[in-house]
Amino acid sequence: MILNIFMLIVGFVILIKCADYFVDGASSLARNFKLSTMFIGLTIVSFGTSAPEFAVSVQSLLRGSGDIVLGNVIGSNILNILLILGLSSLFHSLSVKNNTVKKELPITILITSLFVVLISDVALGNGDNMFTRQDALVLILFFTVFIYYLIRMMRNKVDEEEEERPMYNVLMSIFWSIVGIVGIIFGSNLVVNYASLIAGQLGVSERMIALTVVALGTSLPELVTSVSATRKGEYDIAIGNVVGSNIFNLGIVLGLPVAILGGIEKISFHYFDLLALLISAFLLFIFSYNDRKITKLEGIIMLILFVIYYSFVILP
Repeated sequence: MILNIFMLIVGFVILIKCADYFVDGASSLARNFKLSTMFIGLTIVSFGTSAPEFAVSVQSLLRGSGDIVLGNVIGSNILNILLILGLSSLFHSLSVKNNTVKKELPITILITSLFVVLISDVALGNGDNMFTRQDALVLILFFTVFIYYLIRMMRNKVDEEEEERPMYNVLMSIFWSIVGIVGIIFGSNLVVNYASLIAGQLGVSERMIALTVVALGTSLPELVTSVSATRKGEYDIAIGNVVGSNIFNLGIVLGLPVAILGGIEKISFHYFDLLALLISAFLLFIFSYNDRKITKLEGIIMLILFVIYYSFVILP
């Protein structure tokens, strides 16, 4: 147990340090190529920090652990908004651009709502709850719309406030981005593996492990990256990281493995989990739409809701 706790701490240290490298490299890369940091946050940062979730989904499907796949995605998306943005806003209010409120956040709500509908077969009178290959293909098709939007967005020039000299040249920006993401993935794997061992020794259900240990462990890259980005004043990376990760989680982390390896049957999730998923997505939009920022007070509200939800998950 002591060795497991020590390795868990080592994983956290690697995550936190490499997140700094990654944020610096990614933001510098954006300025070198005259791209907006929001675009970098929605693509390189969000896709890179979602790599642990994707790896867990593939491994879990191969082992036939469908609840871990779904719990990982559902838990990660809830954590990304309520915990990660909630904590980030405590360091500084997060400014949200008008384009994000009008386009990226509605896309997040749409794909989240679509996922809830596809998985709620019993509520819709379509037999047992399951997530089929056809459901996965629907999410993947929706994800391609998001990619098309990103390609169009890539043509946009940086805003005036982003016209700053890059910290590194192109090669060094790429180097530190790669070093950062490799370290983030390695550190997150350490955390997930040893946290799972500790949880197993304590004795908990697969659903609880998926929604807590696995979801939190695979969301650690998003957590440390967004908090680090906020501390550095890179608010677009902090928000873009979460929004992009949530869309990527549903479209690729869940959709792609299921489309290739087969559907998920005998789902034992609670509708309370799906309700929390929907509420977190709508709450992010409402808070952002109100004054184009997520304030410290709104962050505290997110954290309170996070505690309430996970109280229901953890307590019998």
